[in-house]
Amino acid sequence: MKYYYLLAVVFWCTALCSAVENKSVRQVAPAPSLLTGKWDADWISCPDVSLYDYGVYHFRKNFKLDRQPESFVVNVSADNRYRLFVNGTPVCYGPARGDLNHWYFETVDIASLLKAGENTLAAIVWNAGPYTPGAQMTLKTGLIVQGNTALEALVNTGPDWKVYRNTAYEPSVENRQDVGCADIVNASLYPWGWETEGYDDGSWKNAVQLGRGQPYGAGTGYDWVLCRRDIPLMEDTLLRMKTIRRSEGMPASSAFLEGNAPLVVPANRKVTLLIDQSYLTNAYPELRVSGGKGSEIRMRYGEALYKDGQKGNRNEIEGREIGGFTDKFYPDGGSNRLFRPLWFRTYRYLQMEIETKEEPLTLSDLYGMYTAYPFKENGSFSSNLPELQKIWEAGWRTARLCANETYYDCPYYEQLQYVGDTRIQALISLYVDGDDRLMRKAIRMFDYSRSYEGITTSRYPSRVPQYIPPFSLYWINMVHDYWMYRDDPAFVKACMPGVKSVLEWFAGKIDPKTDLLGPVPHWNFIDWPKQWPWNNNQPLGGTHKAAISGGSSILSLQLAYTLKDAVELLEAFGEADLAARYEAVYRSLCHNTWDKCWDEGKQLLADDLEGTSYSQHANIMGILSDAVPHEKQQALFDKLNTDPSLIQATFYYRFYLFRALKKVGLADRYTDMLKPWQDMLAMGLTTFAENPEPTRSDCHAWSASPVYDFLATVCGVEPVEPGFRSVRIAPHLGSLNQIEGKIPHPAGLIEVSLKKNGKGLSGHIVLPASLSGTFVWGGQQLNLVGGRNTIAHLFPLAN
Repeated sequence: MKYYYLLAVVFWCTALCSAVENKSVRQVAPAPSLLTGKWDADWISCPDVSLYDYGVYHFRKNFKLDRQPESFVVNVSADNRYRLFVNGTPVCYGPARGDLNHWYFETVDIASLLKAGENTLAAIVWNAGPYTPGAQMTLKTGLIVQGNTALEALVNTGPDWKVYRNTAYEPSVENRQDVGCADIVNASLYPWGWETEGYDDGSWKNAVQLGRGQPYGAGTGYDWVLCRRDIPLMEDTLLRMKTIRRSEGMPASSAFLEGNAPLVVPANRKVTLLIDQSYLTNAYPELRVSGGKGSEIRMRYGEALYKDGQKGNRNEIEGREIGGFTDKFYPDGGSNRLFRPLWFRTYRYLQMEIETKEEPLTLSDLYGMYTAYPFKENGSFSSNLPELQKIWEAGWRTARLCANETYYDCPYYEQLQYVGDTRIQALISLYVDGDDRLMRKAIRMFDYSRSYEGITTSRYPSRVPQYIPPFSLYWINMVHDYWMYRDDPAFVKACMPGVKSVLEWFAGKIDPKTDLLGPVPHWNFIDWPKQWPWNNNQPLGGTHKAAISGGSSILSLQLAYTLKDAVELLEAFGEADLAARYEAVYRSLCHNTWDKCWDEGKQLLADDLEGTSYSQHANIMGILSDAVPHEKQQALFDKLNTDPSLIQATFYYRFYLFRALKKVGLADRYTDMLKPWQDMLAMGLTTFAENPEPTRSDCHAWSASPVYDFLATVCGVEPVEPGFRSVRIAPHLGSLNQIEGKIPHPAGLIEVSLKKNGKGLSGHIVLPASLSGTFVWGGQQLNLVGGRNTIAHLFPLAN
């Protein structure tokens, strides 16, 4: 599951204000002709190098304009990655990650940065070679720039572009991590000022042509199939580092981090600074230095500090050390050099280890440029319990750090988009921001990933295919989620061939002797309880052995759970006969799993036909699939939630535990079941972890689910009809006395404000003008209309 990611570093001499992508540069639409026909521009690369190995390259195009244009639109892409500059100012970076059949390009209007006279368009492009991230699809080193109209055609990439291979870069393997190596950068070899219009590129080579750009359908053969970027550009926001927690070798004030107190490291000195951001973040660290020729600067990035191999309380530093990525920079003695990685770092702690030689080194400034998908906190939640607000804040931070050009499972280790994580992340996105573009991209990418067998890969984009069949089922649930929350039938209809393909694959795995799923190939990951440890010889980590031998109640019931959603989709999109067929499969799975795996004495579902173990997971799926009769579901939930002998759900699967809690009518207990999240906060975590301690990742998307549940369960806001055409609001305050929530809806904000009055409830609900719905509480149902609805002293009905 772990892959190596390039951690390259670029330097340029520009002011701090130009370190942020210029806000006057607009993301716009490409010319329609570029989506249907061959481009005039060529993919270009560097001559006399391997196009498949590690390398960092600079490209330049000088051109003259009679006057500053009102609009100047260019379309840009590269392999692996690029950053574009106009007259020395950074503009955008990309391409947004996809695959070779869906290779994205960015379209930006750069007119505001152009001027009459000489101009320079420049790009740095890098290929990570053997260190390419697992999430980064790649073919070979290349860059393409295509003008949107005849006006901009003078910057089309071709042999008149200049290119330079930057030998200042080498891969570093010190503290090599799962996401790849870091970088060694020798500033004395760096072509400073290469991106500015006044730079002399006379010694640079002319670029080589690799072939014209081609969108889908335009060619007889393809290298990269170009398609327009379908998400916005990422956020770039200045983020000041907080404090120097530890200094060795010389005193150091945290005022340095405020940008107005340069720190001078004397000659022939070794200095170590431990910097605490105070919370985990994703950012491009930027360090400005002068002098210090021959010095070495090491920058180590960590989610946490370690003592005896354990993390412990994340706030404590005494006796603790940092590990993780380590960038190395060797200053050349020049003035005002700016260090900036081309790919961001994830860190709470950053340790600088500096060793000077004959010259002192001046550290002028150090800060981060925060990066993430540009989600906004349009939704909100508050209550009379402050602890829940802390969970909201950490959960939303977790969700944001795990969303970039795709959703991520975790930003520090893998940065891979897994279906299991992504379903939860997408719901959080809908409930807090309302932006559904990244969700749509994720659904598409998983659909693109389907193999000759018919199932999706577990993660995509990914250079190494991995198949977790249960995740293909969650992809169908995700399509259903989108169908319920967005009125976009054309999009959902386009997913239906994939839905049917996955269903057919699973139907073929049902054992006719048991009418449960038989042996299921690949890695049937369910969750990470300690009873299902990793196995290097068989794909058994995180799953019961019955996944391999056959007769797994968990997998069989998960299939039944998904079939409920699939049948609704098939019926809605004109597949009545197929819906009836899968309805029969669903009923058979429920009946036979109940018949063969229910233990009457234990009043539990066993994990397998032999009754070798019992888990929360099997019984959660028994409830969600309705394999367990309705009259038994509440008692079963009480048992599975209180019996410590059962294999317990970890943070990830508690999302489904809470779905079962809600289904059996016990959602008022939800806010009293959040101790695992409160424990993480007590350990100094500022995001939510992959697993209970000891955990690998301190920031894992699947653990952010309380953010969704605060709005969907506590505030109780959910769609009733597909397309969110009406709403059901069934709040579950539990032990809370007061709640307020805001939830974005395509038609506007839904607002919930409720307060307990003894046993009664009062408050108000505000719906967008075009939305109607129902309010359900205490055995009563009230009609809601667009606008303000008053809930006046509502008391529960007597039993």
